[in-house]
Amino acid sequence: MIRATQVRGQHRFAEAPADTVVLDFDDRHRRRMAMTGTRGLEFLLDLENAVALRGGDALVLEDGRLVEVVAAPEPLLEIRGHDPHHLIRVGWHLGNRHLPTQIMAKSLRIRRDHVIEAMVKGLGARVIEIEAPFDPEGGAYADAGHAHGHDDHAHHDHGHDDHHGHDHHHDHAAHGDGHDHHHHHDEHCDHPDHHHGHKHAHDHK
Repeated sequence: MIRATQVRGQHRFAEAPADTVVLDFDDRHRRRMAMTGTRGLEFLLDLENAVALRGGDALVLEDGRLVEVVAAPEPLLEIRGHDPHHLIRVGWHLGNRHLPTQIMAKSLRIRRDHVIEAMVKGLGARVIEIEAPFDPEGGAYADAGHAHGHDDHAHHDHGHDDHHGHDHHHDHAAHGDGHDHHHHHDEHCDHPDHHHGHKHAHDHK
């Protein structure tokens, strides 16, 4: 089985990649893992160190071909405060519980957790259920090994609502359940032959 041994962070694809893998947050933090692309390419991710992959990264195969990494949508909670100070206060409570948190321009995103949802609602925050790629802040979850192969990037920042794609938002507040449902589809690529499906992976950790 051919191996992918390097990562190019936030690669600008001059031509279509050999294949695409759609990975959730957990599967984007592996060192060694068998993968199958959406068009059937089978390969072994075999890195020297575990790397925190992000949507838009490229995995470099032994023969030089590239496989694009797409961040899979996941069930998340988007948390909004009354004002920036209120949102920072909520963020402090999330950080105090060591929860991976994605910082957006005007909100915070975490994985769905009914206990945490109740906590932040108790702090007065608005909580919206969404489906979106999860790309939390680095901190303890980041890996310095991701720096090799970067294309003119010192860091990655996906904390803006400027993704290509579309949202579907349904407000259920009138039904008394206290939260919304929001489906967010992010596209990190613009070449036409992508078929973003589901990956099949086997963890060899």
